Amino acid sequence: AEQAEEDGGGMVQIKKEELRRLPLVPQLAPPKIPEGERVDFDDIHRKRMEKDLLELHTLIDAHFEQRKKDEEELIGLKDRIEHRRAERAEIQRVRTEKEKDRQNRIAEERHRKEEEEAKKKADDDLKKKKVLSGMGANFGGFLAKTESRKSKRLTGREIKRKTLADRRQPLGIDSMREDGLRNRAQEMWNWIQQLESEKFDFMEQMKHQRYEITVLLNRIQHAQKFKKVHGKGKVGGRWK
Repeated sequence: AEQAEEDGGGMVQIKKEELRRLPLVPQLAPPKIPEGERVDFDDIHRKRMEKDLLELHTLIDAHFEQRKKDEEELIGLKDRIEHRRAERAEIQRVRTEKEKDRQNRIAEERHRKEEEEAKKKADDDLKKKKVLSGMGANFGGFLAKTESRKSKRLTGREIKRKTLADRRQPLGIDSMREDGLRNRAQEMWNWIQQLESEKFDFMEQMKHQRYEITVLLNRIQHAQKFKKVHGKGKVGGRWK
């Protein structure tokens, strides 16, 4: 009997713990047994069944309510995931477009620089040809002027001034780049070498002319001396 009571007490304790975890259900008063009257066990059983049914409906409603909340949370989670996925796709699309635009700008800038460099090179080549042709023209003009002015008596200072004025040309290096400056420096160096060579030829020619002039002067002086000595002729039977 004691063992049965202990088992019964344990079952009651377990049921109490289970009831604590169950949702709150309406508290129904247990049916009271009327005193001094006949006990209606059918009515007691019916009321107990109604109580159990009410608790069952309450549990079912709580279950479906929780399930509804879980489904709503799951739907919300899916919506957030899809929203974030769409945001990432949009961000990636914008990044791709920006990168494409950047690459296009780089290609356009490179193409523009190549065109500018090609145009600059063509302009430099044209200027170089003009400078070289100008050098040739100036040199030819200088020789022509030198030949035409041989008859005029000009001082050395005037000749030097006119020569420098004829040969002096504007450099035009303000807008040149490094490669253009190097080319212009090479042109000037070549021109200087040419001028030095011409100067050497002129100096040799001048030495030769001075030598010829000296020889001619000596011949003239010798002829004049000879004329003074042998210049008297016979006029009227007498020597004058």
